[in-house]
Amino acid sequence: MLVQEKKGNIESTDIGNRTIDYLALEWFETQKRIMHKHSQAGIEVAIKFLGGGQNLTQGDILFMDDKTVIAVDILPCEVIVIRPKNMFEMASVCYEIGNKHLPLFYDNEDVLVVFDAPLFRLLSASGYDVSQDNRKLLNPLKTSVAAHGHNGGPGESLFSKIMKLTNPQ
Repeated sequence: MLVQEKKGNIESTDIGNRTIDYLALEWFETQKRIMHKHSQAGIEVAIKFLGGGQNLTQGDILFMDDKTVIAVDILPCEVIVIRPKNMFEMASVCYEIGNKHLPLFYDNEDVLVVFDAPLFRLLSASGYDVSQDNRKLLNPLKTSVAAHGHNGGPGESLFSKIMKLTNPQ
């Protein structure tokens, strides 16, 4: 079966008494535009998203007929759980992880990042409240920071704005 667009999400779509057949995806597969997988019931699913911005999320409906719904199930993975004590610590830890170009996720008050032993040791040694767990990475922290220039105009980056706020001259 070829899927070219999402049909909704099981949280916001009335699926009635249809059977849900899940398509299990790793967290990093949710941004792929083209892939071939098999659902839990063994149905071959070919995803080919032509347009941008169609990242898959937990419960997205890929197919629906009178009897069955094929929906996305993001698999849990090994993560580092960081519990910042305040906003300064939140900013600092996000900056540290962002410098490593690793994707960040959040879950309530926790910051999550895919487990990496050297990063875990660094964060622990730096005094952050960290632990290791298995969790679904469902809520990515969306960053739209442009390359930081120094023009100060309307195209000014978030990084530049933060620097001005913390170091006015």
